Amino acid sequence: MLRALGYGCDVHIYVASGEVYGGEETLRPLKALFPNFYSKDTIATKEELGPFLAFSSRMAALDFIVCDESDVFVTNNNGNMARILAGRRKYFGHKPTIRPNAKTLYRLFLSRNNMTWEEFSSRICTLQKGFMGEPKEVRPGRGEFHENPSTCICEDSEAMGKVKADSRHKKHRKLDDSSRKDVMVSDDQNDYDDNDVPEWPDLDEDEEDESGSKEKHLSNVTGSDYGAVISDEPELEAMLSD
Repeated sequence: MLRALGYGCDVHIYVASGEVYGGEETLRPLKALFPNFYSKDTIATKEELGPFLAFSSRMAALDFIVCDESDVFVTNNNGNMARILAGRRKYFGHKPTIRPNAKTLYRLFLSRNNMTWEEFSSRICTLQKGFMGEPKEVRPGRGEFHENPSTCICEDSEAMGKVKADSRHKKHRKLDDSSRKDVMVSDDQNDYDDNDVPEWPDLDEDEEDESGSKEKHLSNVTGSDYGAVISDEPELEAMLSD
């Protein structure tokens, strides 16, 4: 895939991994295509790796640093380290991260011997469109934040602030317009004659007594219920009093 994408034998390859399944036998084809092959073991001496060897997380941190500083990062999985690296490289001065389109490349690799190199290379480039880590390939902020962050949170925050400010301004303007309408309507309603004043029937004393007793009854019920709660829950009483 790398050779079909245009990476020649002069490219320096660093393999970030633990023990490779199959060992040297698995790596032999890769080393044949890219002689400038490196790993932690080839770059650092045993003495330099000594403090890290007993800790897998520290060994992974070394790979993380090298991958973060590389010109191009190629991931063969969708693990946390690969996703964080992709997001970090995108956020701090965009550097491409290539993600192999495994589902379609798998079928192409199976039929590799049934086509010419030119055809194979062309189809690789076609299938990898959208997986090459171009700056505008995926809309910023879509999906997981640590994998595909916005290019600049500050700019996004300022833009959102302007949008919110504009929306508030429009809302206040609508409220002002509605209040003006209300004032105009109320002015119209004030233009009435004394003869237009409606006559409201007086309440009977019995009805007033009944309404007053109902109000008293309601207030008494509320007060008694509140007292019951207070007596059972002294802590709640202190909270309510505060």
